[in-house]
Amino acid sequence: MAKQASKSKKTAAKAGAGEDRPAIRRIRPLRWLGRMALRLAMVLAAVIVALVLLFSVVNPPLTHTMWVEYGLYGPLERAWVPMEDIAPVMARSAVAAEDANFCQHWGFDVDAIKAAMEDGAQRGGSTISQQVAKNVFLWQDRSWPRKALETVITMMIEAVWSKQRILEVYLNIAETGRAMFGVEAAAQEYFGVSAADLTASQAARIAAILPSPKSRDPGNLSPSLQRRAAGIADGAATIRADGRAACFED
Repeated sequence: MAKQASKSKKTAAKAGAGEDRPAIRRIRPLRWLGRMALRLAMVLAAVIVALVLLFSVVNPPLTHTMWVEYGLYGPLERAWVPMEDIAPVMARSAVAAEDANFCQHWGFDVDAIKAAMEDGAQRGGSTISQQVAKNVFLWQDRSWPRKALETVITMMIEAVWSKQRILEVYLNIAETGRAMFGVEAAAQEYFGVSAADLTASQAARIAAILPSPKSRDPGNLSPSLQRRAAGIADGAATIRADGRAACFED
């Protein structure tokens, strides 16, 4: 009987010791990866929100395109100027050339997107707001992840920034030549004046090269680009007259 009691105590002790041991956690790779992906997405979203808020009042220091251009061509030509130091006709010319309904949409021009889809690769449907989202926060390619991020950031920019701020940033970061960014650098390089002193013709010529600035010279446009510049000058006058420039002009 004593031996049986002793064995029972040992068995109970072993059972108790087993109960005290911590349970072995099984690592599920897919669940772990999912949690990590969610955390990274939350961090990315927080960073983007913070930058959108910051750049509503602070000028973006450097964009991905500028960094690439610096690596390819050397020192950058750029000089940030506030909206009040840019000739109003330059702002109107850029809008007429790139996004005539800039004041009327919330970041996406549905009609322009439909036209772009119908014409295939012959034309683009991106608004100035979308171009700012891409050029300030993202990189240059046509991948779906980049396009999805561009869409989200565009909506955030439209919600937080004024139209005037969006256009001010665009006019200062738009590529206007090889390793050249902004209308101030373009005005000085091509016409020997500041952006504040650009004429209607000069502003239209700068706006005419925006789709492909590396291969075009505003001071020496081809006949087809001269016609485009003339159309932009007319468009700039039109959006001023019909009120489509009201959102960015005082």
